Amino acid sequence: MSSSITPEPLQRLNVSSSPQERFEEYLQTRGLRQTSQRKFLIDAVFSEHEHFDADELIDRLPAKGEDNYVSSATVYRTLREFVDAGLLKSFQLDGRTVYELDYGYPAHDHLYCTRCKELFEFTSEALVGLRDQVASKMGFRVSGHRMIIQGMCSDCITKSRRKKRKQDLV
Repeated sequence: MSSSITPEPLQRLNVSSSPQERFEEYLQTRGLRQTSQRKFLIDAVFSEHEHFDADELIDRLPAKGEDNYVSSATVYRTLREFVDAGLLKSFQLDGRTVYELDYGYPAHDHLYCTRCKELFEFTSEALVGLRDQVASKMGFRVSGHRMIIQGMCSDCITKSRRKKRKQDLV
């Protein structure tokens, strides 16, 4: 079973159009125009594969008065558009909305360390097989799933064990 689990970083999938092209199609279907701010945001979001919330993205962007400044309201609105366009997925974690890249990446699940707040991605064929088996028995058609397993990562477990040694308390 463990041989079907891949904890290494997710590899991008080959897709027919870029995130920018996909978003432009989405905007056209809704009669919206592509703006320089939207273009800048899609480049900023897709420049790295990481989980983030809106405030973390805003902190990475140019400040007011600098080139390519984007207001907070525009960031929040555009992130919702990215989700609607199928470019990002969003989920709630510790009372905040977390975003991750969806377009061009395989389906996957997460381990969440409640101590250091790190999210670890993994894929598991066995998990997908079990999901499909349960759905079949229940007469359920699966359109997707999201699993976030909460606990402590190995680094935090190690740090926790070290603090409990008597020689460290002296």
